[in-house]
Amino acid sequence: MNLHPANVDHPQHYQTEGLECIDAIRAQMSPDEYRGFLKGNVLKYLWRERRKGGTESLLKAQWYLDRLINLDKASQ
Repeated sequence: MNLHPANVDHPQHYQTEGLECIDAIRAQMSPDEYRGFLKGNVLKYLWRERRKGGTESLLKAQWYLDRLINLDKASQ
């Protein structure tokens, strides 16, 4: 399987003029809303991994989970 880290970490289609979509989303949400957004994306990618994406979906779930963990650590 040929996995491209950019497809997981920094997909080009989610960047515009140096701004990543995830950063724009976070700026528009409360901390609790953003946590919910991250959790929802973890669940989405875990749910679909057998039907679409396989390992790449698992890596995307991990990417969102890592952000959630970092957010939690920062609030302690």
